[in-house]
Amino acid sequence: MRRLFVSIAAYCDPLLGFTIRSAIDSARAPDALRFGVVEQALPGSELHITEAWSARQVRWMRIPASAARGPCWARALAMQLHDGEAGYLQVDSHTCFEPGWDERLWHWHDWAAARNPDHLISTYPQPFEWRDGAPLARPVAAAGGPVVLAQVLCPGATFASDHPVLPFEAHAIASAQPLPARHIGAGALFGPGHVVRDLPYDPLLYFHGEEQALATRAWTRGWDLWHIPDLPLLHLYGRAETGPAARPLHWSAEHDEGRRIRFAQREARSRERLTELLTPASSGESAGLGRFGLGQRRSLADFADYSGIDYAARRLDAAAWCPCATV
Repeated sequence: MRRLFVSIAAYCDPLLGFTIRSAIDSARAPDALRFGVVEQALPGSELHITEAWSARQVRWMRIPASAARGPCWARALAMQLHDGEAGYLQVDSHTCFEPGWDERLWHWHDWAAARNPDHLISTYPQPFEWRDGAPLARPVAAAGGPVVLAQVLCPGATFASDHPVLPFEAHAIASAQPLPARHIGAGALFGPGHVVRDLPYDPLLYFHGEEQALATRAWTRGWDLWHIPDLPLLHLYGRAETGPAARPLHWSAEHDEGRRIRFAQREARSRERLTELLTPASSGESAGLGRFGLGQRRSLADFADYSGIDYAARRLDAAAWCPCATV
């Protein structure tokens, strides 16, 4: 039985317990799951799971919310809880799992691995809402058959003069087969377990641009990126201000004001780091980023041909808005 590691970085999220239990309750092989949870919580609000399975299946790293350094830092810590599991799944702490989700992910993992053992399956998942203490799915339909959520640039997207962060969105495409991807979603990222060794999360990034960084690092290192039909995860988009699902963000003013290094400083440093990664001279080790740099198997010029996103020239071609990347 292949074990599957589920990475969850949570920041003051009351739905963390729901997310873990949804994964367990909906899995075909719940005993094969191992969770790595980085819980950043206010004093006295930490989650305690009483079910017997939690003692052997959930690994915790608990950090006071006041000491948190942002989403990418927390995801990097969660990777450290991986212990050799064959699969790696990264989700947000407000995720709902469909029945048999693990079996379906393993099916497409094997499909992708037959083409390239280095691969990532990812997108922005379908949405759900939290209503009366329960999830309510709000799927986006495509005409007939299975749906692939393909990530493309948002309408009107353009490069800013001082950083390379770009906005993306998911489009529903009717397809029973996976589509090659040019982008990934950090809240639904699945691949082989060796991703923690070969593509460790950069803890010095903050939030905006994290997905561009990982997508380009992976692709230039020879990894293939895929969107699959009917991704069996749902994501709670938006944020409730009140009620049982209400949660602050790391950069919420009331949390940020007491920190020595504020959100704006971390975000500015993160954008500088992303710029360093994606400048024309960047080449992994020589860019000074070490294992967090680009790879040598494919170039940024190759990525521009593949995706329509030319970081060197700061140019966006029509292909960047097309739901299907070049195979």
